[in-house]
Amino acid sequence: MMECRRGRRGRSNQTFLPLRTTTHFSNTVSCWYCDFKFLALNEPLFRFGRRHSRYLRVWFSMGIGFSLAALVGVTVVLLWELAQAVLAYTGNAQLGNSVFNPFPLIHGLNISLLSIGYLCISSVISVFIHELGHALAAASEGVRMEYFAIFLAVFFPGALVAFNHASLQALPGVTTLRIYCAGIWHNAVFCAVCSLGLFLLPFIFSPFYVHGESPMVLDVPPMSPLSGYLSARDIIFSLDGIRIHTAQEWMEIIALLTKQTLKDLDSYGDFRGKSRIGYCVPHSLIEESTNIQLNGNQTTCPKELMAFASMSCLNASTSEDRSSENNYQHIRETVQCLNAKDIVKLKRCGYGSAKAPRRSNGCLCSEAESCFTPVQLPGLAWVEITYSSPSSPECKNRRRSILPDNKNPNIRERRCLQSLVFIGDVISMAHSVRLTSYQPRWSIDFAADLPNLVEKLLTCTFHVSMILALLNSLPVFFLDGESILEGTLNHFKFLSQTKKGPILQCCLLSGTIISIIFVLRIFFVML
Repeated sequence: MMECRRGRRGRSNQTFLPLRTTTHFSNTVSCWYCDFKFLALNEPLFRFGRRHSRYLRVWFSMGIGFSLAALVGVTVVLLWELAQAVLAYTGNAQLGNSVFNPFPLIHGLNISLLSIGYLCISSVISVFIHELGHALAAASEGVRMEYFAIFLAVFFPGALVAFNHASLQALPGVTTLRIYCAGIWHNAVFCAVCSLGLFLLPFIFSPFYVHGESPMVLDVPPMSPLSGYLSARDIIFSLDGIRIHTAQEWMEIIALLTKQTLKDLDSYGDFRGKSRIGYCVPHSLIEESTNIQLNGNQTTCPKELMAFASMSCLNASTSEDRSSENNYQHIRETVQCLNAKDIVKLKRCGYGSAKAPRRSNGCLCSEAESCFTPVQLPGLAWVEITYSSPSSPECKNRRRSILPDNKNPNIRERRCLQSLVFIGDVISMAHSVRLTSYQPRWSIDFAADLPNLVEKLLTCTFHVSMILALLNSLPVFFLDGESILEGTLNHFKFLSQTKKGPILQCCLLSGTIISIIFVLRIFFVML
């Protein structure tokens, strides 16, 4: 977002914007800039500001303190970033992540039409809130807004309000600061409103949606590795036996499993058993399979089969006591090719089995069973996804029964629950599906996306509003930070007017250069 500066106190009548006293303004169109000006909000905002001027002055006086603190804070960050860049350039330090990343949206949004739509709507709302703050602050001081304009400079949209320069010059210093700081203050308050909205969203939608019970699939794109296995409106119950309740937990557990997979791959070879998950495989099923020969660290199983290794009673006590070297040697000697679709239906002796009844010898499997664990291959991860499909014949008209009690570990006794195993890059898999933490209480397909849309919009608007507040806090040319810094310097009576001008220009020039270095460093780190 870009914002053109308004009239400045203590300068000549020449301003960045054409400020006129006529009642008609022509729109500007050029090869790099176009805008649309309208006057419809002038009188309503002015009347509201004058009617509640007493309270608005107190409100915007609070904004002065916040904006000055933000100005000091971002200045300290810029100086720190400059010091880091200098040290990295001289070789005395390594260029690392920035103290503050002003582009959190880049990590939170995928490049898609829906994400662009979120960003555009959030930008319009945040910029409107910003300019509304300036307009109300000016109206409370008796300054009329000349026009409100929406513009597009090159590819960057924005908005601005224009005031009469002479009217701003006649105001006291504290009054002008209230007007200049109002935009940043409104954006900061709006961030708090978005946070409160996100917190209250489950309560707001509670009459129509269930929140935090289990994530629901909204969409599985054709390019997703789960396409054809999961479908819209499926309910995700667990990952590798770990119960999940929200879409955020889905990503957190995926990250945890990925970290565990990397930990399991050690220096003993390119593969090993996944020591925290296992299944009680009947001996009759094992006899139908054959041991496979290992060529170095490679395993070869027929199509549709997966390599499994026998583990001696996989539980909390034995999995940690067995040494890594013995464990690895045992895996090499007991690898079997088994059908993963059949194995995942069996009783567990790994993840999620801590509360399962053990036999007298401490083992979770019976004497006619052995505990087998999938062989871990480099670059691949084994993840078992337990889900339910409400559209299946078994689950129709039994919606409440598809989500078993958390205290019941034997979830496979529920007819509505199904399991599938994904083997591959689980991080890419997790990002390839859209999930929501809300489930509609009734079968209303068109409304299933509503809570997720509102949640995404609030999150995106929070980030955009925060970025707008921080950008306008920077001591750089053409943004609110310039006006705030100028208004602050005017309060230092010990400085003469001839000294204030050079000091202001020096601070703004330094701030602009450091800000450019700051942004370039962030993009360099991100690349």
